[in-house]
Amino acid sequence: MPRYLLRRLLEVVPTTFGILMLTFVLFNVVVGSPAATVLGKNASAEAIAAFNHRFGYDKPLLFGGDGGFFDSQFFSFIGNLAKGDFGYSVSCDEPVADILARGVGPSLSLTVPILAGGTLVALMLALLAAANRGRVLDRSILFLSTVLMSVNYVIWVIAGQFLLSFKAGLFPVWGCEGAAFFVLPVLIGVVSSLGMDVRFFRTAILDEIYKPYVLTARAKQLGRATILVRHVMRNALIPIVTYVSLSIPYLFTGSLLLESFFGIPGLGSVSINAINSSDMAVVRAVVVLGALIYQFVNLATDVAYAFLDPQVRL
Repeated sequence: MPRYLLRRLLEVVPTTFGILMLTFVLFNVVVGSPAATVLGKNASAEAIAAFNHRFGYDKPLLFGGDGGFFDSQFFSFIGNLAKGDFGYSVSCDEPVADILARGVGPSLSLTVPILAGGTLVALMLALLAAANRGRVLDRSILFLSTVLMSVNYVIWVIAGQFLLSFKAGLFPVWGCEGAAFFVLPVLIGVVSSLGMDVRFFRTAILDEIYKPYVLTARAKQLGRATILVRHVMRNALIPIVTYVSLSIPYLFTGSLLLESFFGIPGLGSVSINAINSSDMAVVRAVVVLGALIYQFVNLATDVAYAFLDPQVRL
């Protein structure tokens, strides 16, 4: 087990370096001069030179500046990230780290309940469907899941705002002034993903139900609930953990829409505002942060495999 964890941790190093290299190339080479993007095409040569000198864009891209071999934009980028410095926002006139710090709280308040609540509800419904496979309850859950999958994400948002907020007045429509403002977007996030989650979890559970160890447990006269929860669920968690970890990027993408529609000042709103104002420092920071979070999630998923299935440790 320790050797497996050490090997997996060592694999993170080149992957993280590749992520940072790719991000640097995309934003510093492909996009072009940040000065031209921020100051405009009609900016004078003096203004562009002053902008480049202020933010270090007058250094070589990769190697060999006046200060030595590592005095370059890339190594400055790596060094600043190691210190928690994501750059400076020109549009907001403040460090990017401060902008991200304000947006993390609202985003986590939205995405964590959606992920935890959606996974829990989907598992409960999948267990009910698998335990009653072929019966009316199972067919009803499958039918409901298909209906939920057939409705577009934006439709859920618009219908929820119009029916539950505007017409019924049950929830606030816009803002982030308390927990009540997160209830409707969390409900929409859970319901919109419930159909696909239930069908996948049900399939993973049914794949285990027909295996020999379940027949052995039945021969020992164990209860159906005991077999499902203590035996089947443990073996079905491998594909379920994989599915949940892969859904995190889509959850982040979905939060962009929810934050935009409900006026929640999270990382989604920060990203959209930065794109609209061509603030590449903020956009780059959000991309790096999202990539590193996904890298951490993959690491945590692999560690979870080792605990759930001893064969993974080999």
